[in-house]
Amino acid sequence: MSYGLGSFFSKAFNSLFPDDCRLCEQPLQTVSRIPVCASCLSLPQPLQAEFYCRSCRTPFVSGYSLNEDGFCTICQQGLTSFDAAYSFGGYEGALRKLIHLFKYGKIETLAGPLSRLLISAIPLDAQFDLVVAMPMHWRKQWERGFNQAELLAAPVSARYGLPLSKAFRRRRYTQAQASLTEGQRRDNLIGSFFVKRPELIRGNRVLLVDDVFTTGSTLRSASDALKAAGAAHVTALTLARVDRKSPDEDTAFVASAGKRSRADRVARREQDFTAVLSDSAVPGSAEVGVT
Repeated sequence: MSYGLGSFFSKAFNSLFPDDCRLCEQPLQTVSRIPVCASCLSLPQPLQAEFYCRSCRTPFVSGYSLNEDGFCTICQQGLTSFDAAYSFGGYEGALRKLIHLFKYGKIETLAGPLSRLLISAIPLDAQFDLVVAMPMHWRKQWERGFNQAELLAAPVSARYGLPLSKAFRRRRYTQAQASLTEGQRRDNLIGSFFVKRPELIRGNRVLLVDDVFTTGSTLRSASDALKAAGAAHVTALTLARVDRKSPDEDTAFVASAGKRSRADRVARREQDFTAVLSDSAVPGSAEVGVT
């Protein structure tokens, strides 16, 4: 179909079935399954900052928040669980609106353009063995109709020719994290994740995909579970992140975490892992519970 003929049919369709862009509310000029105009889809911009943590990639307004090796206070304390983290942009403006349309407005077709933003955030030299989507409890997925992380992760796995593992599961229906404090978020996630087939995770470099990096509690809990199942390396990849740009926020986080050392966290994880194994061991079951 020529451009002129295609343009004619687009205008004819829009005259019969008028619709407006869900962001700028201007009439859509083309026929598309995505109710957002091309101009608004191009609005999200990648994170820009002069200083980043080498590990979690948190942007900071000055180098004061980082030590001489380039790590933020949280990563210095070993409280991240994941080995690296990348996000496309900040959780604000057009990107936040697009994520809300996708996640809560149930515009599943936005998975395509949003996943392209995800892919652009991955360093060119990064290497992975498999992709894992942040799991959603079956009840919450039934209520929403889809798992947004899975829809975002599928194009990423296709782009890199990697398997999209289904071995990672969520066992508990947890309270929404948005309204909780950092301590409540951690408690809310205890025992939430498990790996159904650890042999699919063990020894692999895992790319863990989610939509938004808020405080990182969910990503840390999920990374703990993947590491307990034997993952060699876990990289968190999100569309957007709520930035902490102040060193005072890092200090407050470390204080709220009880200033636990890495060794303390590993010991606690091993204890929980052993306890869940004892409780959930069923002949013939391939499930391994982790926290």
